[in-house]
Amino acid sequence: MDDNSRHTEKMQKIKAARDQMMESKTGEKGLVIVHTGTGKGKSSSGFGMIMRCIAHEMPCAVVQFIKGSWKSGEVEFLRGRFAQECQFVISGEGFTWETQDRARDITAAQAGWEAAKRFILDPEIRFVLLDEINIALRNDYLDIDKVVAFLRDEKPEMTHVLLTGRNAKEPLIDLADLVTEMTLIKHPFRSGIKAQKGIEF
Repeated sequence: MDDNSRHTEKMQKIKAARDQMMESKTGEKGLVIVHTGTGKGKSSSGFGMIMRCIAHEMPCAVVQFIKGSWKSGEVEFLRGRFAQECQFVISGEGFTWETQDRARDITAAQAGWEAAKRFILDPEIRFVLLDEINIALRNDYLDIDKVVAFLRDEKPEMTHVLLTGRNAKEPLIDLADLVTEMTLIKHPFRSGIKAQKGIEF
């Protein structure tokens, strides 16, 4: 048997096993998703999911915590071109080392969480991205137990919610259906390269 025939036979076996596995996967539910870790790509992946939702005509929403003072490409793009398909709320005033005002940061985070709950409970909205909420939870601007209880007990069955940011807390990880940890291997910032348009924002 030549290499191509062996490859074909191997792929046929893999396909048969894969098809059998897929036949058993019939459930459907609204997922709680967490993107965490020190590596880049947590928010970027979340906004990629927003693009998918728009393509599938699934109404969606974003609440952006913490980094509200940035003029980011995702804000410009979604508010400028897809405001009907995706509602966008900015609740933060900037990174904590910029605001230097814990009380204001807490007020902003709590306002963002109230907007998030409204979006999640809206029967028309199918996907909600809570960008950098893990930072607000890590800093105790929001009560992790209340956030977890809401997602567990009040989130509509078919609504997807994605929570991004470093240092996701264990109760959230335990609740989530899908958790991805982005791992930092190399980053140009460590070599003196500043945040760049189209890459970081």
